Amino acid sequence: MSSPNESLRDCLAPAKLNLFLHITGRRPDGYHALQTVFQLLDWGDTLHFARRDDGTITRKTDVPGVPEASDLVVRAARLLQTHTGSKYGVEIEIHKRLPMGAGLGGGSSDAATTLLALNRLWGVDLPRAKLQNLALQLGADVPFFVFGQNAFAEGVGEALQAVELPKRWFLVVTPAVHVPTAEIFSEKALTRDSKVLTMTDFLAQHSSDTDWPESFGRNDMQAVVAKKYAEVAMVLEWFSNLAPARMTGSGASVFAAFHSRAEAEMVQAKLPASWKSKVTGSLDSHPLFTFAS
Repeated sequence: MSSPNESLRDCLAPAKLNLFLHITGRRPDGYHALQTVFQLLDWGDTLHFARRDDGTITRKTDVPGVPEASDLVVRAARLLQTHTGSKYGVEIEIHKRLPMGAGLGGGSSDAATTLLALNRLWGVDLPRAKLQNLALQLGADVPFFVFGQNAFAEGVGEALQAVELPKRWFLVVTPAVHVPTAEIFSEKALTRDSKVLTMTDFLAQHSSDTDWPESFGRNDMQAVVAKKYAEVAMVLEWFSNLAPARMTGSGASVFAAFHSRAEAEMVQAKLPASWKSKVTGSLDSHPLFTFAS
């Protein structure tokens, strides 16, 4: 067991993109079977953790619309405490940057960063595989962020294989609309029978740094979301004459990939002034990757 620290500050909870997202069926438990490639971004929320010796878990910052008791970071901390029997507690500060309901994985990433940070802060030293199993109790995307590497994912998103992706820059545009994931999954028009592929299929199309994985496949949710939310359709249409673009997750964010920051910023400069956007680089691994083995 490692020696517990007293605090961990400036912990990045990175965003993710789904470079493609296929729905290949529906499982007996009612969940959808997916295939996707997750790309980590050098952009996200920032969390600060201060260890408490009295076992109390508390969130020090308000998150509009998210009560403390239902916040995934608090739930993650309590889950780890219960599972390990740790005597420690924690005070958590969250500085939100990622919009909610945008398909960027903000809440899931916050939860995973909490598990990884407290694994070190409390000195419980669970192996990564066990942390991933705990993470699945919090949400389908949380195990990916604990896994901590860009990944080809299957199942509900928990069956993960590390994949090397070229370094690149992304322009992410987020319309002013919240897209509820459950609502999109329940749509009758949603494609649920995409052909099952392999990671080899994905990698075969992208054998060099000049190939862009975003050209592979599609996002099976995109057509449904664009039909229901005109704001998303508008962003996709705006990109159509400038750069290949795709929605991430269940929306609402839309992204395009570029070889350099300068290229991405040139396109960003053409955006309508009222649109929210971010130019960000890719990451190869989670900043707290070494906090589990």
